[in-house]
Amino acid sequence: MRFAVPQFIDVEDKIFGPLTFRQFIYLAGGGGLAFLCYKVMPLFFAIIVGLPVAGFAFALAFVKINEKPLINTVEAAFNYGVRDKLYVWKQEHTKKKATGEAAQGTTVPVSAIPRISESKLHDIAWGLDVLDAPRRTQLTN
Repeated sequence: MRFAVPQFIDVEDKIFGPLTFRQFIYLAGGGGLAFLCYKVMPLFFAIIVGLPVAGFAFALAFVKINEKPLINTVEAAFNYGVRDKLYVWKQEHTKKKATGEAAQGTTVPVSAIPRISESKLHDIAWGLDVLDAPRRTQLTN
């Protein structure tokens, strides 16, 4: 028996004319918010608020960055702004050699790898197990 294998599964279907469902929702939502601003606010303020809303909705519907929708970039930027960040400072130490290179003033970076004793590693693992236990019970329920 032969079966038809679906092709182009990464392309969204066009539902509303040349627009996909997602594009239609973005444009309808942005247009609705702009119209709501026009009806509720004075014209000057409605233009100041409504045009950026409509422009953002248009950009969400049609702009792609690296062949990905703009909403992915907006989500990544939001997550970057909200989540904690880990800043690592890597200090470069200089070693002087007995050869002629030391006279030239070249520096050799030494990578500092933090050392953790086995007992400290055990304490960290135990803390993760204990702190993660309530979360696991919530996920299984």
